[in-house]
Amino acid sequence: MRCLVTGATGYIGGRLVPELLDAGHDVRCMVRSAGRLRDQPWASRVEIAEADAADAVRTGEALDGVDVAYYLIHTMGGGADFAAADRRAAATFAAAAREAGVRRVVYLGGLAPDEGLSPHMRSRVEVGEIFLRSGVPAVVLRAAVIIGSGSASFEMLRYLTERLPVMTTPRWVRTRTQPIAIRDVLRYLVAWAAVEGEVNRSFDIGGPDVLTYADMMRVYAQVAGLRRRVIIPVPMLSPGLSSHWVGLVTPVPAGIARPLVESLRNEAVCREHDIAGYVPDPPGGLIGLREAVALALRRIREAKVVTRWSSASTPGAPSDPLPTDPDWAGGSLYVDRRARRVDASPQALWAVIESIGGERGWYSLPVAWRARGLLDRLVGGVGLRRGRRDPRRLRVGDSVDFWRVEEVEPGRLLRLRAEMRLPGLAWLELSVHRRRGRTVYGQRAIFHPRGLAGHLYWWSISPFHSLIFGRMTRNVAAAAERGDTADDLEVLSPLRLRADPDAVTAPVPASGLSDRSPRAASRRRGPR
Repeated sequence: MRCLVTGATGYIGGRLVPELLDAGHDVRCMVRSAGRLRDQPWASRVEIAEADAADAVRTGEALDGVDVAYYLIHTMGGGADFAAADRRAAATFAAAAREAGVRRVVYLGGLAPDEGLSPHMRSRVEVGEIFLRSGVPAVVLRAAVIIGSGSASFEMLRYLTERLPVMTTPRWVRTRTQPIAIRDVLRYLVAWAAVEGEVNRSFDIGGPDVLTYADMMRVYAQVAGLRRRVIIPVPMLSPGLSSHWVGLVTPVPAGIARPLVESLRNEAVCREHDIAGYVPDPPGGLIGLREAVALALRRIREAKVVTRWSSASTPGAPSDPLPTDPDWAGGSLYVDRRARRVDASPQALWAVIESIGGERGWYSLPVAWRARGLLDRLVGGVGLRRGRRDPRRLRVGDSVDFWRVEEVEPGRLLRLRAEMRLPGLAWLELSVHRRRGRTVYGQRAIFHPRGLAGHLYWWSISPFHSLIFGRMTRNVAAAAERGDTADDLEVLSPLRLRADPDAVTAPVPASGLSDRSPRAASRRRGPR
């Protein structure tokens, strides 16, 4: 079959594509920016169509000749109009699928009761109904908590359990749910590319275990080898307060934690298992919670997390690509530029650059970086705890703490775009050069202010640049000279690194960039 996958940059879509390819299907990915898929290991095996689901013309072109379309788009955060935007995008996609003669649409929604739904769960139900009424045979899979390495639900469960041996918890920890392993979700999704007949209905999907969230935390603790957790329910904690609590304790920011928490208010237990009549259970049965947790932890330990919840674009985060000459039309652009000679090979320096962030840290005043991350969380941002998908390798679209990888030129350039809350747009570039036979480390912090607040922000933090970015330059160079790699994930302390005032320059305002990278100057990258 020829399959179209939307949301291929997200957690589920990024795992579904290789599964469909391995099953022998032809795959076309519909994304807003083709550059986000450039570094995926399967990118050369798929077609890529650039389109927004709300754009009827481009979506119709992407669906041309498609047999089965997977709709994996849902707004996890966003403003008050997110539900209307979801409805418009789903209706546009459904109409385009009908016009293109698509044989089947497959949508992954949420497992929920018929009433008392949260806004996000209600939106998922509405999107499913749009497809069921579209005139194109549709299969709506309704899942509760998805357990897999890197999923937002698993990260929330993992960090709450690991960091809080004794916890006072809201009422929703006593609500029953039926979690499902990511492997079973993918098995169901792939199977519907080949099921015969015109099926038009929803199916509840879940694993073999029905238990409360408190039970899930206890199971996680047992599998992870932790002491038994003491859980004390406190009824006055609302979902809103709970989401902020989750945002402070786990890497999942409050904006994404809230819909997850709200979905746990209602019992999410399968009322039927009719899907087995179309997609039979595997010989060994569906994967239980204990095995799903063990599989996820093994993937994390082996650094084989293929996608993470942070793979998808963060709602409300800036997505503009770096403005460069000749594209940059003017205005203020502030640049803090530094360079340093390194007594190491370019390969050693690049290994340090590519492993930056996450557990390794940022080579400069860890307390200051943590404080900036906490401040970002307090104002609703993603904070510093998203970490990395892989401790050694980066690809375009990866999240690195509160940055997003906008460009990677292996061995030469890493450009990160800030996704923290700022009165403007910000980037951090780390580069490797060879000059007169010597290795040189280049570093640029770039800021495009928005309004007076943006200018005031830049000038208020400028006095700290020599302290933060100066130390970062020296410590990255020192790490390369010592031969540090991502195999040693200790966060480096600047106190044990030798200081040297070599090549520390002052920040300079600029209306354009004179030392832009050739690749950045030729085209803009990143999602629109």
